Amino acid sequence: MHPTLPRIVVSGLGAITPLGFSVAETWQGLLACRSAVGPLDLFPLDGLACAQAGQIHGLAPLAGSRAIAFAMAACREALGQAQSEITNCELRITNSPVALIAATNFGAMDHGEKALTENASPVADAARNLCPHAVTDLLAATLGLTGPRATLTLSCAAGAAALAHAASLIRHNRAERVLVVGYDALSRFAWSGLCALRTMTRDRVRPFDCHRSGTIFSEGAAALLLESDSACRARGGTPLAELLGWSTNNNGFHMAAPAPHGAGTAQAMRQALACADLLPEAVDHINAHGTATQANDLAEAQAIAAVFGPHTPRIPVTSIKSSLGHMLGAAGTIEAIASILSLREGVIPPTTNFETPDPDCRVNLVANQRQEARLRHVLSNSAGIGGGNAVVILGSA
Repeated sequence: MHPTLPRIVVSGLGAITPLGFSVAETWQGLLACRSAVGPLDLFPLDGLACAQAGQIHGLAPLAGSRAIAFAMAACREALGQAQSEITNCELRITNSPVALIAATNFGAMDHGEKALTENASPVADAARNLCPHAVTDLLAATLGLTGPRATLTLSCAAGAAALAHAASLIRHNRAERVLVVGYDALSRFAWSGLCALRTMTRDRVRPFDCHRSGTIFSEGAAALLLESDSACRARGGTPLAELLGWSTNNNGFHMAAPAPHGAGTAQAMRQALACADLLPEAVDHINAHGTATQANDLAEAQAIAAVFGPHTPRIPVTSIKSSLGHMLGAAGTIEAIASILSLREGVIPPTTNFETPDPDCRVNLVANQRQEARLRHVLSNSAGIGGGNAVVILGSA
């Protein structure tokens, strides 16, 4: 990294997931190989074949929406951790503006879909939530975040892409602090569309397994506070990790299928390494996108082999979607959090449900039990329908 460019650190983490209502609970669930997937009973399925999901129970809606409640809770935890050394009186870290980048597939559609029914009441209130930026505006107003804000809806690459966008704001001195939150809630509207993709399995989520047959979608939120290192230290904050490199791109190939041989993912990883000024051999662990669909796992494995070459067999790879399910707009942010915790605690959560190696997916998979490891640099991959790819590289603080 150029010496005059600001270093970017992560100083706060927050999460609401089907494994727990905090980062700590979610992390312990991952390390214990717990499954977040169970019967979906949030709404009538009306004959839909997909009946398993990572559903969150016990959190009341906020402003009529469970999605808003998830996002708000994750943001509050991240801000609370970041300022715990300073004050517990309020959530505003300093008087300087904090930017907000939100990532989502469906926004507050769980409330907004009411505007699409005949008996919607009140229609205007629900209709506002059909626009994802309405959630971003509400979060910013409630939490007092007066800096720039944006909403990214880049399918399942949105969370990691939001981190990349936030890092660019700090790198180019447009913000000192950026709160990033990825979130989504399940709804009848969203579930009907997800089922139509035909990417969900009736089995378990088995990333990189020879007999993998698809993913299972989940709901929740994950938030990270990014700061310039100088701003963090000036207020007495504690960096948890450093965001070293990032990249986003688009395959330009197909709306749903990955590019041949994972070319787009490979390019994004190379660009993130260049941004971090790292050689491939400096990466100690990969937190994979790992959806457990046949085409995507193969493409990601091919991309890893193309980028890391002879170093591929020694780099441990995991996919936490095997336990957590696919958290949609929050997938990239929760996987970045898992990467940071791996760096800090020296342990890699397992890829669960793995039984049969796929000879075409030659990655060094951390299968079925946690693995201790000394880590300096972790790369996290994300990809989404529409061809979007996003990669972030995190290092020890």
